[in-house]
Amino acid sequence: MCWTVPEKDLKSLLPEELQKLAALNGEKSFCGTVLFEWMHQKYISDLNAAANLAKKFRAALRGAGYYIGCLTLLKRAAAADGALKYLFVLADGCKIETVLLEDAGRRTLCLSTQVGCRRACLFCATGRMGFRRDLSAGEIADQVLQVEKRERLKINNLVYMGMGEPLDNYENTLKSVRILNDKRGRNIGARHITISTCGIIPGIARLAAENLQIRLAVSLHGATDAVRGRLMPVNKKYPVAELIRAVRAYQKRTGRRVTFEYIMIDGLNDTREHARGLLKLLSGLSAQINLIEYNPHSRAEFTPSPKKTIKEFWWIITDRGFAASIRYKRGGSINAGCGQLYAGR
Repeated sequence: MCWTVPEKDLKSLLPEELQKLAALNGEKSFCGTVLFEWMHQKYISDLNAAANLAKKFRAALRGAGYYIGCLTLLKRAAAADGALKYLFVLADGCKIETVLLEDAGRRTLCLSTQVGCRRACLFCATGRMGFRRDLSAGEIADQVLQVEKRERLKINNLVYMGMGEPLDNYENTLKSVRILNDKRGRNIGARHITISTCGIIPGIARLAAENLQIRLAVSLHGATDAVRGRLMPVNKKYPVAELIRAVRAYQKRTGRRVTFEYIMIDGLNDTREHARGLLKLLSGLSAQINLIEYNPHSRAEFTPSPKKTIKEFWWIITDRGFAASIRYKRGGSINAGCGQLYAGR
């Protein structure tokens, strides 16, 4: 049975919080920053490894129940196309999956934010798991640390598109962004961090008010309630028109381009009429449209659009001036593609 991780995991704390913790234990506040650097630059998993911190301070932290949380790697799978998938076990026995993609020096890590997901999108294997629990900020950030340590490389691009809905775990998701963005740690640029949502309108509004230059991606997959509602139960609560109004408000406040994810499913959302409907819906927005080749999974009810259909859809979109990319399948042989993550299979 999963449980909620207490905030005694030092990896879940920002440098400023660690500074306060040091001061409360009679140490100079900079000792908190030193501890943050040990964890996020040198990948330590034991307080004893922070050799330049006073033994008394380390003992006080342990005595108060503080620890350095670490995910345990259970399995690493590699696809012929270069995709890597990691199955991690959490402290309570729950499992999550994380995916690494490399392309021309761009190392992108797809992060999970929850064990399972409550949103139950029909095209997504994770949604079939149901919801178990949220990840802590430390558990989210530690996916980066563990992969970097294992592969001996630096991640330079993050997408919160793994298991779970990031905006349903808003506080921990945003805290992990701040931890990973901090110059005293991994120093991953905000503009290289993307948060993807199935369309949680209150979360989008909150995100617009954050002082962060991160990117927003919205899983759309249909330009009408009839199409989107068939795929995504969340559309009942946050229908298409209201979602697009929220995105327009987000863009007006932030001035940032928004990415729309659109999974191409044969016969469901891939016709010329669907493309024209998408253009009408997004008219006036500064948008990047990612057309994603559907990745079937063991619980799939759909089939991918033919490549010719996807290409024609792309031509219609780009002919009207929208920026659009086709994302063909990667990692499918190891179930690492978009919508295929299902921990513990």
